[in-house]
Amino acid sequence: MTAPSTRYAFFDNRIVPIEDARVSVMTHAFNYGTGVFAGLRGYWNADEEQLFIFRPLDHFRRFLQSARLLRMELPYTAPELTAIVSELLRTEGYRENCYIRPLAYLSSHTITLKLNDIASAVTIFSMPFGQYIANEEGAHVAFSAWRRVDDNAIPARGKIVGAYVNSAMSSTDVRLAGYDEAIVLNEDGHVSEMSSANFFIVRDGVAITPPVQSNVLEGIVRRSLIQLLRDELGVEVVERNIDRSEVYIADECFMCGTGVQISAITRIEHRAIGGGTMGDITRRLRTLFFEVVSGKSERYRSWLVPVYAGAWKVPAALHDGSVPHTD
Repeated sequence: MTAPSTRYAFFDNRIVPIEDARVSVMTHAFNYGTGVFAGLRGYWNADEEQLFIFRPLDHFRRFLQSARLLRMELPYTAPELTAIVSELLRTEGYRENCYIRPLAYLSSHTITLKLNDIASAVTIFSMPFGQYIANEEGAHVAFSAWRRVDDNAIPARGKIVGAYVNSAMSSTDVRLAGYDEAIVLNEDGHVSEMSSANFFIVRDGVAITPPVQSNVLEGIVRRSLIQLLRDELGVEVVERNIDRSEVYIADECFMCGTGVQISAITRIEHRAIGGGTMGDITRRLRTLFFEVVSGKSERYRSWLVPVYAGAWKVPAALHDGSVPHTD
């Protein structure tokens, strides 16, 4: 369902009203899940009256890598996609936090089950966005009975549309059981990630997160938090396998990603984590992260692209005649 405040989309190489961004039921991606996507956030800084996009170049580099996994060669660079998103957000005129969803998909009208010699396309839309889960400061989660997709089945390091059926099945089952989110194990029985977020535990002052070899998404927020933990909070970070039983005895747990941002996990099934409340390291990291993404940390301003600064404007040719141009 389209959010009521989503008015425009980038579609067919231009910015158009959202109701004009349509695809056929014969589209290859609709039939086979042959698309990739990215998720970015924009953060509103009321003091500066500025909207900051968090690490768009990094997100779009991964987006282009995901596309190559499906043999798509897209006619855009990461800076060009950043410019397009900036123009789209200026067209929307957001003065609040928002979410941005780029999609690249195989667009031919065919039932041929292959990836080569199939046309591709890119579309991008956005919407105002707040919390992804209600209990960001104390989530109650459970282990999923479903296992994480394997790199030799559907590459987990790519945000491939069809692979997220795996995430939906994991998330739906635990949510219907009354939990906020699911922890998913890989085929080896080690923790991989949440249904749609990366995962950390803290033990004896050390932050531990599964390695990329555990079929985790190479998350941009995950990478950012590893740096913030080490460089700003002085916390050692170790990437290694995590056993299920180790999670139960952790001092702290949290999940992270564009959607969940940083959400503390305080209960797993019927067990409290640590003292049953958000831990000190998680709390300090959350505070620092939100300072960084909203442009309040000078040291990390290079991670942000300001939407209303004019540095990422794109030609008026992106627009059709029905969309106001911001120049």
